[in-house]
Amino acid sequence: MKSILIGLFLSFSLAGFSQNALDSVMNLSEYLGYVKAFHPVVKQANLIIDESDIKLLKSRGAFDPKFEVDYDRKTFKSTEYYDKLNATFKIPTWYGVEFKGNFEENEGVYLNPESNTPNDGLYSVGVSINLAKGLLMNERMAMLKQSKLFVEQAAADRQLAVNNILYEAALTYFNWLRAYNEKTVFEDFVDNAERRFEGVKKSYEVGERPAIDTLESRIALYDRKLNSEKARIKYIKSTLALSNYLWLENNVPIELQPNITPDVNTVLEIDNTLRTSEFDTENFDISLHPKMRSLDYKYEGLQIEKRLSANNLLPKINLEYNFLSETPETINTFNTANYKSGVQVSLPLFLRKERADLKLAKLKLLDTEFEIQSTRVTLQNKINSINQELQSYTLQNTLTQDIVSDYESLLDAEERMFFLGESSIFLVNTRESKLIDAKLKAINLEFDYFKTKATLFNVLSTISL
Repeated sequence: MKSILIGLFLSFSLAGFSQNALDSVMNLSEYLGYVKAFHPVVKQANLIIDESDIKLLKSRGAFDPKFEVDYDRKTFKSTEYYDKLNATFKIPTWYGVEFKGNFEENEGVYLNPESNTPNDGLYSVGVSINLAKGLLMNERMAMLKQSKLFVEQAAADRQLAVNNILYEAALTYFNWLRAYNEKTVFEDFVDNAERRFEGVKKSYEVGERPAIDTLESRIALYDRKLNSEKARIKYIKSTLALSNYLWLENNVPIELQPNITPDVNTVLEIDNTLRTSEFDTENFDISLHPKMRSLDYKYEGLQIEKRLSANNLLPKINLEYNFLSETPETINTFNTANYKSGVQVSLPLFLRKERADLKLAKLKLLDTEFEIQSTRVTLQNKINSINQELQSYTLQNTLTQDIVSDYESLLDAEERMFFLGESSIFLVNTRESKLIDAKLKAINLEFDYFKTKATLFNVLSTISL
C-alpha cells in the first residue's frame, strides 16, 4: 500500500507532468531536480560543509579564555600541614602572548616559605610571551588558519561530490531513455510483422501466395516478439535502476510506476538542463574548477604547516612577568616594586624531529605542486577531447538520421512491390531488419552523445543545477 501511495504521489506531484496519468513524462530537468534535492548521497555531501564548520569552531576553542582552580590540602594527626588555593584566569591571544590574572591563598604549618601569602591572599596580573618559537606561528594559530582553509576546500569538495552523483544519475536517465526507445522500436515492428503475417496468410488462403511465405512471415513475427520481450525486460531493469536515485523528503524512496516514461525529446533540452551550452572553451579559466580550487586550498594549508615546522626550529624562550598586590581594588598597588618574573629557555641539541618535520612539509608541498600541474593539464585535455567528441557525434547523428530515413523509404517501396507481386517476403524482412538495425544504431549513438554531454558537465563541475 505504501509503494502504491508513493507511486501515485510521484505520478501527480512532479512539476510539469502530463495531466493524463496514462501519459506521464518525467523530463531530465525534473529528474535531476529531485536527485539534487532529496538523494541521500547529496545530503551526505552537505555534511562535508558541516564537518568543516565544526572543525573551525573547534580550532577557535584554542583561543577561549580559561579559568583554572588548583586546591590542595593536607591534614594529619590534627595538624594542618598545608592548605593551598591557586585560581587563575587566562586569556590567550592570536600571537604567542597570554594575559592572566591569579589569586593565591596559602597557609599551613609545613608550608614552603616561598608559598607564604598575606592573610587575605595575594593577587597578580601579568603576561606570558613566547619570544622565539611560537611568537609569529604556533599550533593554535596554524590550526585556526588551516580550519578556515578547510571550510573553503570543503565547499569545493562538496561541489565535486554533488556533480558526481548528478553525473551518475544523468547516465542512468539516458540509459532508461535508450531502453525505452529500443522497446518502442520493437513494439512498432511487432505490430508491422503481425499485420504483414495476417495479410500473407489471407493471400495464401485465397491461393495468391505460397505456403512458405506464411512460414517466413511467422518466423519474422516471432523474431520481432522475442526482441520486443528482451527490450521490455531491459527497460524494466533500467527503470528500477533509475528508481535508486528518486527519493522524497524524510529519506523515502520512490518506486517508479509503469505509466511514467522518459522524455523522448531530451536532445532539445539537454544543453539547457546541464547548462553545457553556456560553456566557453576559449575563455574558460581552469583555475576556477572546484578540483583546482580544492588543491589550491590544500597547498595553502601545507604552506602553513611548513611555516609552523620552520618556526619549531627556533629555541623556546618563554618570558613571564606578573605584578603582585594584596589590595587589587587599588589600581596603583600594581607596580614594579612588587612582581614575580621568570624566563624559560629550551632547545633540542640536534633538532632531529623538527628538521624531519620541515623536510616532510616541503615534500608534501612539492607533491601537491606536481598534483596541481598534472590535474590542470589533465582537465584541459579532457575538456578539449570532449568538445572534439561532441562535434563528431553531432555529425554522426545527422548522418545516422539520413540513413534511417533512407532505409524507411526502401522498406516502404519494397512493401509496395511485395503487395504488387514484384518482390518477396524475404526481401521485405531483410529491408525491415536493416531498418531496425539502423534505428538501434541511432538510439545508441544518441545515448553516446548524451553520455558525452554528461561527461562534459561532470568534468567542468563548475555548473550547479
